Amino acid sequence: MVFFLFQIMPGDPVLLMMGQRTDPAARKAVEQEYGFDQPLPVQYLYYLNDLSPISFYQEAVLEEVQGWSPFTVFGVGLVLKSPDLRTSIQTNQDVSKIISDRFWGTFILAITAMTFAVFVGIPIGVWISNQSGSWLDRFFLTTTVFGISAPSYVMGALAAYFLAFRWHDVTGLDPFGYLIDIDGATGEPVVIWHHLVLPALTLGIRPLAVIVQLTRSSMLDALSQDYVRTARAKGLPERVVIFKHALRNALNPVITAISGWVASLLAGAFFIEYIFAWKGLGSEMIHAILTLDLPVIMGVTLFVGVVLVTVNIFVDLLYAWVDPRIRISGK
Repeated sequence: MVFFLFQIMPGDPVLLMMGQRTDPAARKAVEQEYGFDQPLPVQYLYYLNDLSPISFYQEAVLEEVQGWSPFTVFGVGLVLKSPDLRTSIQTNQDVSKIISDRFWGTFILAITAMTFAVFVGIPIGVWISNQSGSWLDRFFLTTTVFGISAPSYVMGALAAYFLAFRWHDVTGLDPFGYLIDIDGATGEPVVIWHHLVLPALTLGIRPLAVIVQLTRSSMLDALSQDYVRTARAKGLPERVVIFKHALRNALNPVITAISGWVASLLAGAFFIEYIFAWKGLGSEMIHAILTLDLPVIMGVTLFVGVVLVTVNIFVDLLYAWVDPRIRISGK
């Protein structure tokens, strides 16, 4: 779908690559190199052929393909290779390298944001589940609704304005910056941890709000079950009842939410990275869309799909560890 939607986007990728003053010969060479002179279905088949680990290429270009060709038939060679995501139209850089370079920025940002959301959200959810109906319960429910509803770009803009501009003397935070920068005096790369605070905090607000609400509702349901009443009737300490019996059985929907958010954040926190000038997959994807860089758009999209599938498989395995009833039902 992304491949075909790209074709109806306004703009000419050849002009974006070479500028408005492109002579016909140079334009034709670029179109042939990237396959823009072929019909759309043919372009799509060429892309799938590059992507597939089992591919077919003309004998004349086999030497340019990085892979192993066991045989050639009628001038066409079978090639076994790693998936080829092609090269960026704008930078002529390998898309796989772009993704591997930018992924770590998104990975660090996403893991930091989710760590903040999990280790703050679950305790708050457990706490207010034992304060059901109180003013604290109503306060946190109202706050979390706001956290879920507010768009990420709005929260990012507010955080940058107040914490980085208005209160910079107190917080010491900067509105823009990446985790790694170059020291002006030595020329060596240095890690600037405080650049991570604002984007991670802003990115973690929405999953934090979701985790608080889910933990609260799941705990309220678990605390009303017979096994909890039995545990209390046996005289077990309240701490043991909550954390050993109720919480473990209430974690399934929370884990589902966490897994979904981890996959989503790893896929690229588009607006947050863009607002805070953070070098990750999200900012790279926005730049690729603005410049009609199809190979980068396709590469990031496919990588996101792999991340989503992998995280979902991991979560299914994690369910069985958290809830023994799933292992029993599986048998």
